[in-house]
Parts: sequence; structure tokens; C-alpha cells
Amino acid sequence: MSHDHHDHDHHHDHEHSDDYWREHGVKVIPSGSLDPNTAQTPGMNRATAISKARAGAEKIWAGTVTIHANAKTGAHHHGDLESIIYVVKGKARMRWGDKLQYVAEAGPGDFIFVPPFVPHQEINASRDETLECVLVRSGQEPVVVNLDIEPVEAPEEVLWKDPIHR
Repeated sequence: MSHDHHDHDHHHDHEHSDDYWREHGVKVIPSGSLDPNTAQTPGMNRATAISKARAGAEKIWAGTVTIHANAKTGAHHHGDLESIIYVVKGKARMRWGDKLQYVAEAGPGDFIFVPPFVPHQEINASRDETLECVLVRSGQEPVVVNLDIEPVEAPEEVLWKDPIHR
């Protein structure tokens, strides 16, 4: 006899008022209401969607990054945070490693995972198309550790930053 189909309505046992979940439940953050947060950098737009302040998130952060053509970062890592980048539009090139010797490209619909402490550089691989991404991080802290590595592709024009790189 399987015990997999026992009653899962245990949430109704909690003593919540009728509108508790209205305030503490699912939140939809409309695209037009993202928070541009800090001063913008020329050539890019950044905005926070999900944070502790905006949605009550404790363990993750999410937002959008729009990077104009030809933007590149310097080498950096994000401490113990995990990062996920989802490419919505355009072409991203990632370089990583102690000498940024590894390279991979990602296009629309692709996910990029950056583990903790990995030295990396983000590049808009297109000379004429904007790169639009969704960024998700495993924490709220604005951790960015800039590294003294000479990038294979020198940073130019603008840096790819996001709202938690204040």
C-alpha cells in the first residue's frame, strides 16, 4: 500500500487570516515596474526585479541587464554567489579561468551558469546588436571582486554591470 496519496491539505491547518497569503504569497513583478535602482552607466541599462526590498526574497536576487553592442567587462568574480544568466536577445561571449583562457558563446534561450569564485569576463559578442539578459544570483549581496588579470579581449566602451554591482 503506497502512502503517496495521503492528504496534502496541511496548509489549511495554519492559523492565517483570510488575506495572509495576499500579502505573503506569489508576487508578479510587471516588466514596466523594474527598479533602475542606481545611477545608470552609459551604454547599458540595469534593473532589479526580485530582491528582499522589492519582493521579500531571502535567498535569491533577479533582474535584467541590457548591454549595448561591443561592451566588455574586466575580469572579476562574485565571491561565493552562484549566478545564472539567461540570454533573451543577442549574443553573449563568456571568458573564464585564471587567464580567461576558456571561452563559450550563448544566444537567445541559452542559460549560462557561473559558479562561485570563477574568474570571468562578460562580452557582448555583437558589434551592432544589443544584448538582453535575465540575471539570477543566489544571494542579495552586491559582491564583485575585480581581478588583476589582463583580459584576452580588452574592456572597451562600457562595463557590463548589474544592479548588485553598485
